[in-house]
Amino acid sequence: MNNMKYRAIVIGTSAGGIEASVHILWKLPVTFALPIILVQHLHKDQDVVALVQLYNDRIPVQVEEAEEKEQIQPGHIYLAPPDYHLLIERDETFSLSVDEKVNYSRPSIDVLFESAADVYGPSLIGVLMTGANHDGALGLQRIKQYGGMTLVEDPATAKFPEMPKSALACTEVDYVLSLDALEKVLFTLAADCSNG
Repeated sequence: MNNMKYRAIVIGTSAGGIEASVHILWKLPVTFALPIILVQHLHKDQDVVALVQLYNDRIPVQVEEAEEKEQIQPGHIYLAPPDYHLLIERDETFSLSVDEKVNYSRPSIDVLFESAADVYGPSLIGVLMTGANHDGALGLQRIKQYGGMTLVEDPATAKFPEMPKSALACTEVDYVLSLDALEKVLFTLAADCSNG
């Protein structure tokens, strides 16, 4: 980690992702200073209230479903709602879209990552984890092109390695890490932010 002031974290995950997300986020302190925006591929009929509750039972930082026009706040984890693309606008609010699926997915990780890169540029951290498709690879590439930090779960330890492999095939990412190592990076980042 360098001393640059990061302003947001985006996380993308698919098959096996709920467990992976909890694994890397459960040690974050309640005082964690950055917003985290999470796309987890969900079935369109997924009970998102139950999922948010599951996350809140296991993660100290407040988790909530992202809403249209909501202002992004530090120290919150936002979950993309089922069957909507989640985008970040220039004024750092969310917008929801029912545009066509991207990589067979809505919400799409690429859509979130690309819009976040446009807004946050080098102040963004992108994390891509387990999944069984190609979503997130081009979005992570955009984050890297705009000078943000890119982290990918090691395909060798991912429950479903296809998504991390797709990202590594098209982008020279900053770090390829196990879930335990990703957890440590975020914990270190939390310490850096609280000292900054």
